[in-house]
Amino acid sequence: MDWTVATYVAYLLVAVPLTVWVATTLSRHGQAFLEDVFVGSEALAHAVNRLLVVGFYLLNLGFVSLYLRSGTDVEDLRGVFEQLSVKIGVVTLVLGVVHFLNVWVFSAMRRRQRMDSFRSAPVAPQSYAGPLGPQAAYPAPGR
Repeated sequence: MDWTVATYVAYLLVAVPLTVWVATTLSRHGQAFLEDVFVGSEALAHAVNRLLVVGFYLLNLGFVSLYLRSGTDVEDLRGVFEQLSVKIGVVTLVLGVVHFLNVWVFSAMRRRQRMDSFRSAPVAPQSYAGPLGPQAAYPAPGR
């Protein structure tokens, strides 16, 4: 086995578990956040969380796969570390960007949901005021 193949194997042994760890961490800790966004619908929050995990895996593992190939051959152990540092660094940055995009989207959804809750009446009506007919709303002139 040459150094280039060893670099590929080491890259996959680091990048794939890193992606799985980030996805499970985001899923576990993001569940409470999604339940707050989707108030009253825990099943919807759980479903969205699962869909986000699947999308996260597809996007990031696809990137890891596409970024596997190296443009040059790796000649020695030093080259292995240099290639790995660049590849793992880029994968980590992409994972971070995807994470912050997810947080931004759900923060926007949460903000919108909270603004929608302010549109409802702050206090329920206390009593029935009775029907307002045309004469009650507009008293006759001269009275």
